[in-house]
Amino acid sequence: MSKWLNQLHQGDSIKLLQSLPESERADLVFADPPYNIGFSYDVYDDRKSDDEYLNWSRAWMKGVHRALKPDGSFWLAIGDEYVAELKQVACEVGFQLRSWVIWYYTFGVNCKANFSRSHTHLLYFTKDSKKFTFNHQEIRVPSARQLVYRDARAEHSGRLPDNTWILRPQDMRNGGFLADHDTWFFPRVAGTFKERAGFHGCQMPEQLLGRIIRCSSPAGGVVLD
Repeated sequence: MSKWLNQLHQGDSIKLLQSLPESERADLVFADPPYNIGFSYDVYDDRKSDDEYLNWSRAWMKGVHRALKPDGSFWLAIGDEYVAELKQVACEVGFQLRSWVIWYYTFGVNCKANFSRSHTHLLYFTKDSKKFTFNHQEIRVPSARQLVYRDARAEHSGRLPDNTWILRPQDMRNGGFLADHDTWFFPRVAGTFKERAGFHGCQMPEQLLGRIIRCSSPAGGVVLD
């Protein structure tokens, strides 16, 4: 069995990506990097200058591009502050932007001097503009004709989601999605949630990652997070 698969690798992400052998390339990479907003990390400075942050991001994105198979996909989670700049950097590195998705969540931070933030950007890129995995049958959702109008003529398999995804807290127990658009609604992983891992300050919901994996990787494929 490969020493790379089904393992946690600790180290500098740029060096690890550079050392990944060609035989171990991934089908899908998901990245949720530091947002450069002053978050307190143990060993990472989250207060870089704009140039430092973008140059660092360019370096690890080049590593992601190298680590992907020719038909691989790359998903990037990022906040408002640098989403436009990182989209541009990813395209400069060689990625093709396919969709700009909004993850809308509950349990956001309450603010007094601004609107409370309740979303994260999810940028969906592919390495090749024509050859990539997109398993549309794996992520179909009930259509309005099925849910609202009970129309017998509606496509029984539902519809492909738009780039807004809705999953309300009351739907989570059934694992079901509402018909949706370019905003995906998932509650953040609060401290009372069963899936909460106490050591992680920015944990993402399993169902959010589940949809991305089902959509953008083949059965038995390799996912790098």
